[in-house]
Amino acid sequence: MRPFSPLRYIKSAATFGCSLSEAVINNLLNKKAMSLQDKYKSVLDLGQELEVRDGFVEERDGQLRIGGYAKDQYHKNLLWDEIKRISGGVIPTDLMADIKVDNTDYYHKHTVEKGDSLSKIAKHYYGKANQYMHIFNANTDILKDPNLIYPGQELTIPFPPEA
Repeated sequence: MRPFSPLRYIKSAATFGCSLSEAVINNLLNKKAMSLQDKYKSVLDLGQELEVRDGFVEERDGQLRIGGYAKDQYHKNLLWDEIKRISGGVIPTDLMADIKVDNTDYYHKHTVEKGDSLSKIAKHYYGKANQYMHIFNANTDILKDPNLIYPGQELTIPFPPEA
């Protein structure tokens, strides 16, 4: 695929008898090629926010190479969700991501906030509120009743149950 060329676009439009407004032509001529780091900026920003360890970013041969260590699988999934959002749900050919996980003992750690319930937490992590007992059973060392959780408690969120 050839890189975007404003002049080629304008000439093609003229060849097919299309007229472009002066504003459109100026916009095309002033448009700078978006770098891959610009395209995937939200992924890079999210990596910083999630404190990805030993992260790297390299743009070479028309491909962005990124990687590092996410704290847990949940954080890795958040990064991949953002990559998929940018690429329209398809596997991007302009990005190679090597995201590893530091902790594979659990899916995530969740600090209970005011208004939380196990079903609300299960809905957030698993997409299904009725998976709350999966979280309760992983935390019986600190929870005695699935209906009683308190702000400040740190819950282990186990890997999603098999379907």
